[in-house]
Amino acid sequence: MLGTSVKHPRWIVAHLRGLLGRCAWLMALCIAVLYGATEASAQTTYANTTASAANGVNETATPCTTPLIRTFVVGTSSTVADVDIGVLIAHSYRGDLIMRLRSPANTVVTFNNQTGGAAQNFNVLVDDEAGTNLAADTANYTATGTTITPPYAAARSGSSLLNAFDGENAAGTWQLEICDNANADSGTFYRAHLIITSAAPVTGADLSITKTVSNSNPANGATISYTLTVRNAPNSSQAATGVQVRDILPSGFNFTSASGTGTYNSGTGIWTVGTVAIGGTATLNITGTVTAGGGNGVLNEAEISASGQSDPDSTVNNGATGEDDYAAVSFVVAGTRVAGTPPSFICPTGTTSLDWDSQSWTAGSTNNNFTVTTLGTVNVAITNQGAWVNNATFGGQSPVRQNVVTGGIAPSEFSIFQFIDFATISQVATTTVTLPIAVPAARFTIFDVDFNSGQFADRLRVTANYNGANVPVTLTNGVSNYVIGNQAFGDGLSTDTSANGNVIVTINQPVDTIIVEYGNHSLSPSDPGGQAIAIHDIFMCQPNGTLTVDKSSQIVSIPAAAGTTPFHIPGALIRYCLLVTNTGSATATNTSLSDTLPGNVTYVAGTLRFGPTCANATSVEDDDATGADELPEGAAFNAGIVSGTVGSIVGGATRALTFDVVIN
Repeated sequence: MLGTSVKHPRWIVAHLRGLLGRCAWLMALCIAVLYGATEASAQTTYANTTASAANGVNETATPCTTPLIRTFVVGTSSTVADVDIGVLIAHSYRGDLIMRLRSPANTVVTFNNQTGGAAQNFNVLVDDEAGTNLAADTANYTATGTTITPPYAAARSGSSLLNAFDGENAAGTWQLEICDNANADSGTFYRAHLIITSAAPVTGADLSITKTVSNSNPANGATISYTLTVRNAPNSSQAATGVQVRDILPSGFNFTSASGTGTYNSGTGIWTVGTVAIGGTATLNITGTVTAGGGNGVLNEAEISASGQSDPDSTVNNGATGEDDYAAVSFVVAGTRVAGTPPSFICPTGTTSLDWDSQSWTAGSTNNNFTVTTLGTVNVAITNQGAWVNNATFGGQSPVRQNVVTGGIAPSEFSIFQFIDFATISQVATTTVTLPIAVPAARFTIFDVDFNSGQFADRLRVTANYNGANVPVTLTNGVSNYVIGNQAFGDGLSTDTSANGNVIVTINQPVDTIIVEYGNHSLSPSDPGGQAIAIHDIFMCQPNGTLTVDKSSQIVSIPAAAGTTPFHIPGALIRYCLLVTNTGSATATNTSLSDTLPGNVTYVAGTLRFGPTCANATSVEDDDATGADELPEGAAFNAGIVSGTVGSIVGGATRALTFDVVIN
């Protein structure tokens, strides 16, 4: 093995002439080699030039159960920012080859998955940023023992992205695994180059936390343990001091003991870690017994709650689940599971629905508008980090309207089907349903949330908003999935016409936006296969506006004191406020107000004002009911009566009308 920094590459002198003559895709690399890596990052190349036996790569000598393995030893700790790998191998049928890269952290990426068909040889630098994918590359390459590499003949992006390694510690042994997955043809491995770009040093301590459970499917009463690991990145500039982690143990798990770095208080859930050196780790094992019943899921969350140093990519103790100082893991108690019972869904004013039996959806489209009775135009938009699948059985190019996956409904009904091939476990598809006005409540069912060993492990996360604020969502499990909070996890297989994979979503508060995130959870392989869900009809309570009015007053001014009487109340100036609140979900329109003044007060002309609150009523109204100032809001005073008209009040909003009087 040969490890060379890009600042001082040992092969540049011998091959500089050839390097400078290569095609345009190498120009960026040429510049980096000539001038060195920037201060922002460092790039190092590791070579393995141990050739295999002649024609030693074949279905007998190197099947995928016992592949050819070549290693690269990285001796320096650093945080991975980018990984590329170049491979030179002769082979008479390139489509037989599967190649994987395994990191010291045991992350595995299959960067070449039988691509190229009948093309011969592999002389490629696999680079996520390359414009052409290996799947589209059917060129024959030159690959012999005397072929000079690097540079490699072409740069291609891989079957799966190498960015799965980003953020890991580069130090340790990396493995290149090559196997022949078909009969008849064979080849010879000559050499490979692993190129690692390390992240630039960061100011402070870059902490992260991971969490695992010893048994993801324990029985009731079983003893299991959680393992928490806090890491300070190798490119941190400081050791982390005063580190604490909050891990409040969940219901369904009974604490018995803890061991590892620092101390753990099971009552408060605080793990006092102490100091974590640059590139160092701290580990805690929490042991206990399972008390939850069969079929129940238990979620355990942990977050770094204190550190004496700043963190460049996260904020301690802020509850943000998307940051690397947060980790969660779940287990499901073994035993028979039954489908859950959803909460009551009551609509006093009736329901309306986005019914897919009466709507159309162009196959492959991802942003559509639909007219729903009493609501108006509902928008459904889908974004997808994976690849959409075209399958004739399920209606063609996904996303598509189909009635093959039915959720057990007979006769079958249509739903919107999302058939996706995710390249990594972290990719998701997001469906956003935007309503034109809020509804008091909503309910719908998602079909086929399940699990297939070695292929995928469905995960749903459903959130909802009302006027920009989050509202609670209740998920109800089927037999093939379990629910923790607002997430559902598939752990059993459900057929296309079964209700076992159903998840019922209930939102029993006013809502105007529904978001469904679909991807995989930890039981999925790192490169999932094709998987799908279907979103059935969305039922919504008819929107309604509920108005309340409050009247308040405040003293604006009081006449001067006289004699022994503190104040002469007659002559006092009083400001009244009529505050209208819409406590419903729908917008109230053309709301009328009136207030008959008592005989002991006199209205002060020209004081009518509208606004969102009593304190912010600044929009001037005249005293008559005519003219441009009456739209969209208007007010008047006539014959002792103050009146007003409000054009619209959205759900949850208020409008205020103020005016002044003098006490007689």
